This record gives sequence, C-alpha cells and structure tokens, in this order.
Amino acid sequence: MTHNLSDVLERNSAAADLNFEEGAVLLIDKPLDWTSFDVVHRVRNELRVKKVGHSGTLDPRASGLLILCTGKKTKQIETFAADDKEYVATMELGSVTDSFDSETLATVSGDASGITVDLIRDTLASMTGHQLQVPPMYSALKYGGKPLYKYARKGRTVVREPREILISECELLDFTPPQVTFRMVCSKGTYVRTFVDECGRKLGCGAYLKELRRTRVGAFRVEQALTVEELCNRIGAMRVARRNAQ
Repeated sequence: MTHNLSDVLERNSAAADLNFEEGAVLLIDKPLDWTSFDVVHRVRNELRVKKVGHSGTLDPRASGLLILCTGKKTKQIETFAADDKEYVATMELGSVTDSFDSETLATVSGDASGITVDLIRDTLASMTGHQLQVPPMYSALKYGGKPLYKYARKGRTVVREPREILISECELLDFTPPQVTFRMVCSKGTYVRTFVDECGRKLGCGAYLKELRRTRVGAFRVEQALTVEELCNRIGAMRVARRNAQ
C-alpha cells in the first residue's frame, strides 16, 4: 500500500522513528526553476536516506506534481511513470523559440491577430488521439549517454525516432490574446512543448510553451502534494518534538 507524504507524516508521532528507508511515496509540488533532481537532492538530505528517486521528469520551467519514492518504494518508480498525466499549459501565439518553451529567447514568427476561439478549439480537438511525436532537442532524453539538451545548447541536432503517444483530452480553458491556456491529459512520453509547437504550426502563426503545470499523475493530484519547504518544516518540527519527548 502506498501513501502520500501527508499521510506518512500524520502517522508518525513525536516518538516514532521516521524510517523512510522502508519506503514511502512522496507527493511534491515542484517549484518553478528547480530541476527534478534539485528536489530529489533536497529531499534526500532532509530525510537522511540514501535511496530517493523521482518518477516522470519535470523541466525546470515547469511546476507541479512530482512523485518521489524512498527506500524500497523506489521499485515502483516505473509503475508511476507509466500512468497518464494531466497538465495545465499556456502557450504564446505569434512567437517561437528554439526550445519550444521559455528556456530560450522568443522571436516573432507570425500574425496571430486573426486567431479565434473557435479556430483554437478546432485545432486542439484535431490534435487528440494516438499519434507519433518526435522528442524535442531540448529534452533530457539520452543520446550517446548524454541528455539531448546538451547537444542542443551547443547548436547540434541529432536524429530522434518518433514515439507513439496518446493525447486523450485537450480542453481550452482561456484565450486572452496572444495567450492560450488549455488542459491536457496525455500518455507517458508526451512532450507538451512539442505539442504546442505543432499547434502553432497548424494555426499558421507559431507558438511556444510559456507556462506548464502538472496537476495529476494517475490517481494522484497536485492538491495532495506538499511544497519542498512544507516538507522540510514538518520533518524538522517532528524531529524537534521527538528529541523533546526523549
């Protein structure tokens, strides 16, 4: 049986051992501009355990639900990675970037003044279902033992094989020109920024991913998660209470 971090903390009294080596599933709300490994490193140091891993990488420019596993529960990482994901994303129309997101500089690509709500809805609907998607160069996908983004930052491009993905839902939430906010449910291996780039091409004006937040992984929602600081504060308070009780 797995538990989110709040459950784990609530079950531990002041006198109990915080034995995360036995394994726990931790739900963290990753902050903007942190890498997924930054979160793992901070949590590993705070919990004082050797084995901590994450399931489903979130880019530095994305926030939201990151599943961490400790101790023996790290064996479940691949199981969680296979679950479907839900995102809320905002794309900027009329501009593009080399990375397809806000990591690199944006350049004007086309006139978005004629884009309508109906056109956006129709375009998003046309891009759902099973399809092949080529991973972006600015990604953590490995090639020759190195992440693709290391090649991209040196101006190199390598051939990437397309992957089959499933976009099961894509719902328009808001259109405040030139920004479009939508909710997407997709399979493992889907790159939202590649989806946005393709959407911009279909609309004829170009687009890049401005904001991205992961709101769900399988049955887990970001509302169940703690921030890194909340985790650190709770663990610290419990350790103090445990010492005082001894």
